[in-house]
Amino acid sequence: MGAEPPRLARQLFLLGLAAVYVAAFASLYVQLPGLYGKNGILPARKMLRFTGKGFWEQLRDSPTLLWLGPRLGLDTEQGMELLCLLGALLSFGALILEPLRDSLVFLALWALYLSLYQVGQVFLYFQWDSLLLETGFLAVLVAPLHLLKRRSMAWRPHDGVTFWLVRWLLFRLMFASGVVKLTSRCPTWWGLTALTYHYETQCIPTPAAWFAHQLPVWFQKFSVVATYVIEIIIPPLFFAPLRRLRLFAFYSQIFLQALIIITGNYNFFNLLTIVLCFSLLDDEHVGLWLGRGRKKAGPAGPPRLMSILSVLAELGTYGLGLYWTALYFGLQINWEKKQFESKTAFTYHEFMQWLRMVTLPLVGIGFLSLLWEILQAGYRSACARGFLWKLWAATQWAVFTTAALGMFTISLVPFTYIEYESNGKLWPAVHQLFSAVDRYQLANSYGLFRRMTGVGGRPEVVVEGSYDKKTWTEIEFMYKPGNLSAPPPVVIPHQPRLDWQMWFAALGHHTHSPWFTSFVYRLLQGKEEALKGFACPGGEMPCVAFSIMTRRSVTHQRFHR
Repeated sequence: MGAEPPRLARQLFLLGLAAVYVAAFASLYVQLPGLYGKNGILPARKMLRFTGKGFWEQLRDSPTLLWLGPRLGLDTEQGMELLCLLGALLSFGALILEPLRDSLVFLALWALYLSLYQVGQVFLYFQWDSLLLETGFLAVLVAPLHLLKRRSMAWRPHDGVTFWLVRWLLFRLMFASGVVKLTSRCPTWWGLTALTYHYETQCIPTPAAWFAHQLPVWFQKFSVVATYVIEIIIPPLFFAPLRRLRLFAFYSQIFLQALIIITGNYNFFNLLTIVLCFSLLDDEHVGLWLGRGRKKAGPAGPPRLMSILSVLAELGTYGLGLYWTALYFGLQINWEKKQFESKTAFTYHEFMQWLRMVTLPLVGIGFLSLLWEILQAGYRSACARGFLWKLWAATQWAVFTTAALGMFTISLVPFTYIEYESNGKLWPAVHQLFSAVDRYQLANSYGLFRRMTGVGGRPEVVVEGSYDKKTWTEIEFMYKPGNLSAPPPVVIPHQPRLDWQMWFAALGHHTHSPWFTSFVYRLLQGKEEALKGFACPGGEMPCVAFSIMTRRSVTHQRFHR
């Protein structure tokens, strides 16, 4: 019961998060003038209204360090550039120097990114921005305090408790991402045909997406079934008491994220998800990666009863998972055609009944798993040598246990958004606590790829311009598909935020993207900052611009107008 919490896995998590922070800050920095400058699409200065309130009142209403800008002689754009540079440098330092993977450093990184998020408007309202903020705050609890103490323990008795919160976040992310595909009633997800559209209709495909799109339909449908298994059925194994089940869950998630990285440019999102997956590992397994080998065991003897029961439990879990998958997705082998056949063998009503039945029990499983970590941490604290060390360990255990229970509690509100009856059963105090801290992005709801877009062709908003006011030419963006004869780029971990919003703008009415009006206005003005998102020959921009709606097929080299 008193086994040490994972140290190597924790360090791997902090190292990976530092790398993600570097990518996030650096990517945003190069886009600041065009997005938020005084001649940008959405000038950030309009988000900060100096109404005569005191600094602390302003910080309470809108938690951003940019309120300090005027005191430093900086305007809002310069303040954002400073925050991005500080964030990039600090996270790079944490990446290369272990002493900087410190709680105070991660607190600073979280505060810097939150400050940018508060004025970022639609260009920073992506799910991965919220995920980075939530993960970043958890890192404040997970990371040690190197800077304030010359000698820092390699591990603390409560480390298992705080690191567990990362696992809980991973569970919420993956389970919700799988569930919303079915609760949205999207016909392509229900018909298992979503991936026959996904590769060519995603925002910025990679060259490999073309090859993935050519795969046969039966394989695409089987891939959707595999996605449901990885995102819905496997995540509860994150809390399994059996180590090999957790490792199986880890490699399943890594497999999915790797495939997404290969076929699509999703900036730092998949890398951040992989970083979260490190919470499923233990030091023995990470040690194998580092070439340290297994710990030497005693002399071999007959298998113990617990070992036999563990193997039987693992085999039973795999068998039950395969049975449920085959049953509810009608899996069978067509020997004549030499292919898998699959179909959704349940209704929307049946799925919602199941979701209503399992949501709160899953919360209960999570709580029991957290309680076990708390009890183990309490035992380790009680085993500390010496009265003063024991008192210090117990104090830390009490403080971080309270923090972990608080974070778990507020996360229940966004997690149960997937099933509103369960959300309504939460105590009013839980909702009030969540509302009180919502502005800090400590807990968020997730649900990626809720509906499949581009059925019938890839929608695009094409911006055209003229150099001579007679001949009209499409203005190519830097990254999003335009010229169908050119291969798509590989830009991970960079996120071209204008290209992403152009993709969203094409999916709905122009009134849903009011920023686009400002964008076109800046183009007509010929503002250099707004023109940096285009790839024009010789850097010369056309003097007039307008937009039209088109549908394209990237993978078949067709252009429909």
